[in-house]
Amino acid sequence: MRNAGEAEALWAHHHADLRSPAQIASQWEGAAEVDAALLRGKARGEFWEVLDRLDITLIVSREYEHLLMGLSVHEGRPHVTFTRLPHPSGVAVDQSRGVVHVASTRNPNQIFDFEPVAETGLGASPGEPLLDRPLMPLRSRMLPGSLYLHDLAIVGGKLHANAVGQNAVVRVGDDGRFERVWWPRAIESGGEADFAVNHLQLNSIAAGDTVRKSYYSASVAAPGRWRPGQLSFAVDKRGVIFSGATREPMATGLTRPHSARLNGGDLWVANSGYGEVGRIDGGRFEAVARLPGWTRGLCFVGDVAAVATSRVIPRFRRYAPGLDVDRSVCGIHLLDTSSGKTLGSLRWRLGNQVFAVEAAPRAMSLGLPFSVGSARRSAALKALFSGFRPPP
Repeated sequence: MRNAGEAEALWAHHHADLRSPAQIASQWEGAAEVDAALLRGKARGEFWEVLDRLDITLIVSREYEHLLMGLSVHEGRPHVTFTRLPHPSGVAVDQSRGVVHVASTRNPNQIFDFEPVAETGLGASPGEPLLDRPLMPLRSRMLPGSLYLHDLAIVGGKLHANAVGQNAVVRVGDDGRFERVWWPRAIESGGEADFAVNHLQLNSIAAGDTVRKSYYSASVAAPGRWRPGQLSFAVDKRGVIFSGATREPMATGLTRPHSARLNGGDLWVANSGYGEVGRIDGGRFEAVARLPGWTRGLCFVGDVAAVATSRVIPRFRRYAPGLDVDRSVCGIHLLDTSSGKTLGSLRWRLGNQVFAVEAAPRAMSLGLPFSVGSARRSAALKALFSGFRPPP
């Protein structure tokens, strides 16, 4: 039985616990702790100048570091922001609704909805304008961990996700309910589809107007003896792109493909195991650029592609047969889509794994609530979280 002093200490601990807005917003006790070294990046070329010219904010998920970052330019200076989430993966920017969706793939899975807030004020007091319009987490939905959510995409105005753990694509409602809407024909046998276990690593969505007009990347075309994540799972040149219309492969010869995207009628994909990004032409992959790392995370703004690279997890070296694993870097690279030339890059020396990079108009938001360099001090953060006003 505890004595009075022990009880008082325990109660004092409870009183002080869970006081950080970062913990409450992410529903995670460890969210208040971030190593500032993880946020320090080194720019090369015209990285910030290109972002400024494009008038965008890049939203970047660094999954193994539990970091969601915003990269933008404000008044001619780099503006780097962040928040912590448990293992963030897919990101989808719904410009029509002003929402940024982020998948969090711990068990259970979650999808966070971030929206820009333009003012803060308490009670009936006039609101103070927030010139950076930070993206605030206004909602989250809990989903079964068996979905193993990866990529997110807006298809036909609705949020969709890769349920990698079920070899399927699901449509996710605002209420958190989900429905399987697409899967490859290869997982069917005797008229039944196998949703029980991950066979294919069906991990990205090139979003078209409808599910049938979209495309989906996977590490293999059909179930085999070994499954994704197992070291004996063979990957070299076995990756495919599935057609939404036929549910069959329409492109082959890839190695651990990720981040399939449609751009101006062209189908692009990251050929991760070779550090490449390029187009699908006649059912085959044509590399446009080769980069120093595991390519994953891809978006387009005009004639510029933002491509992410990651280090390779040592135990999965076999999954990257075309890379110098020890020289792989974690960063974002801005490419000219015609020539493949790197216009600029941002590298994180202590960075690990990037999953997604997506662009939002700078007029929508300059990033996330927490700023590198303490641009928003503790008192201002308290005021922001105490009195932010959601958009009408």
